[in-house]
Formats: sequence, structure tokens, C-alpha cells
Amino acid sequence: MFKYALAAIVSAAIILVTAPAAQAAAAGHKASTKKHAVASTTRAKAVANGGQRSGRVTFRVRGKKIVGHAPVRSAFVMPRSAGDVAGLNLTTDQVGLASNVAFVLDQTSSEVLFEKNANVALPIASITKLMTGLVVVQAQQDMHEMLSITDGDIDHEKHTSSRLTIGARMTRGDLLHIALMSSENRAASALGRNYPGGISAFVDAMNAKAHQLGMHDTHYVDANGLSSRNIASARDLAKLAIAAYQEPLLREYSTDPKYQVDAGGRLMHYSNTNYLVASPDWDIGLQKTGFINEAGRCLVMQAMIQGRAVIMVFLDSKGKQSRTADAGRMRRWIEQLQLRAPGLADAFSSSRPAQP
Repeated sequence: MFKYALAAIVSAAIILVTAPAAQAAAAGHKASTKKHAVASTTRAKAVANGGQRSGRVTFRVRGKKIVGHAPVRSAFVMPRSAGDVAGLNLTTDQVGLASNVAFVLDQTSSEVLFEKNANVALPIASITKLMTGLVVVQAQQDMHEMLSITDGDIDHEKHTSSRLTIGARMTRGDLLHIALMSSENRAASALGRNYPGGISAFVDAMNAKAHQLGMHDTHYVDANGLSSRNIASARDLAKLAIAAYQEPLLREYSTDPKYQVDAGGRLMHYSNTNYLVASPDWDIGLQKTGFINEAGRCLVMQAMIQGRAVIMVFLDSKGKQSRTADAGRMRRWIEQLQLRAPGLADAFSSSRPAQP
């Protein structure tokens, strides 16, 4: 019953976090000197022009009170995520994670190693592209077919920009590569649009695959994850990661540190959104990052930790590097867990999943 009640709260939260931000207020400090003018900011209000603030300022010169207005510097306040609105940020854990949601699974034995709010469906942002890639690959579409970026690939949801210009042409394989590795939104949109039956049929295929994998808390509405209505639980995303790991192309494309594409005679260089793939300290077999305000920072990753194949899911983390920092915290926690159990590391030394 708690799960369904919390899901209802999260659904309402998604609506709340997409509403315009409320006007902010700030209070200043008062100071005085004997012979010089003293200013105190007594009230500040957000104004419409770009979120700048103006404040009512009181000056005192030789005891005479003068009231005026002046700009007030203040930090930008990020919109609250759906998880925050639902109260998930109140959950603490023994690892000290920055993510509101986490789920860690032994890939070979399916043993749950760690979970935190893992059954709550939340917006998943560009983690959506992992399902996009799975549907494209399993549909056995021609990776060498040339596809074009069109007006239909422009982001009208979040109004994000893209380096792929309208009319740019490249292979389906290259579009999939930069969609997974660099989270290119127009590339993901073009992949869905060029599916038999178009984007509507593609989204239907995404939801059908989710149902087939037993992802019962998951729902997709687009191919790129820009909509906050793309939702899933961390437990569901672990199932997706296990399925995606079985596809060599998804493993390769998602973990390339850098890649160069030819967009109709124009060479463009792309980098992975997850810097850990280039770190010699990590052995990563699959990964995908994601971010929109409603979802926070998200990460799904398969990695080997002391010979143990592990699936990690982190959702709704705050701070640009917090999701990868959480991966590091979790790795150290698992390493310590194995050290505290004599012989445990040896037991997992042969647990690497077979490469299909």
C-alpha cells in the first residue's frame, strides 16, 4: 500500500516541478557606522527578467532615512526534483549517497547488495536512451543506412540545443553511437522516427520490451528521455541494464570515451558523458547517464568490482559529479564488504558474466 501511495505522490510531484518557479525572497543584513552612509537590504523579490533580484534598500545619512532599490546578488535556486517533492531526500543510508534512489545488484547471482527507495517510479531522463538502443538493435535495423536529421527531431519539450543541424546525414550506427555515448537527443529522436511505423510505433515497442523484461513500474513516451513522463524504478532499470548488456554493440557504444562522426562531410568529435569509462581504476561494461530537472542526475552502470559483476543504478542525485561520486562510494563499500567476509572475494573471482 505504501508503494502505491508513494507512486501517487511522485506523479503529483512531476507536475509540481514542471510548473514555473515561485518568486524567491531573501533577507539582507543591517549595518551601521557613525559618519558614513549605511545600506541595509530589507526585502528582495524575484523579477521576471531572467530571475534577477531587486531589493528595497534603506540608506541613512546623518540620521536621515532614504529608501531606494538596487540589484541584489543571490544564488540561483534549482527546481526541486520529483524525488525531493515526494520526500525521498529524507531517506538516509549507510553509504552516505547523494542520490535519493539507489539499487545495486550482483549481475551473476541476482543478489541484491544495496537498495534505497528502489521501487519508486521516477523520471529517468536520458537513461531512456538505453531502451532506445535495445529496441533498435533487437529490431536488427541496418546500421549502415543513412538517416537525416529533420525538424521532427528538434526538442520542443526542454528546448535543448544540438550540434546536429537540420539536414545532417549519418548512418544509423553513428546516431546510435552518439546517442548512447554522448546522450545526443536529436540522434535518439531520429532513431525512433526511422523505426517502422514512426515514433509512435517505436514508443510502443519500447513499452512492450519493458513489459517483456518485467519492468512493471516503467513507462516511456519518447525516445530521448526529455519528457518527465518517462519513468521507471531503479529495480526496473537494473533489469534493463542486464538485458542491454547482452548486446555487444550497446556495450561498445555506451563505453567509448570518445568518437568521431561524419555528418555529411563535417567531422564532429564527441565525448562520453561519463568520465569514469576512461579511468584506469574502473572496468565498465555498460553505462548511461541522464539529467533533467525533474529527474536529477542519474546513472546506470555495469562494472567489475574485485572480479564481481555488479549492476549499479543511481537516480535523482544532486550536483554534476554526484552520481559518479556515488558510484565510487558504492564500489568502496562493496570492497569493504568483501574484505569483512573471509573468502568472499575468492568466491566472486569467477563471477564475470559470459560474453555473448
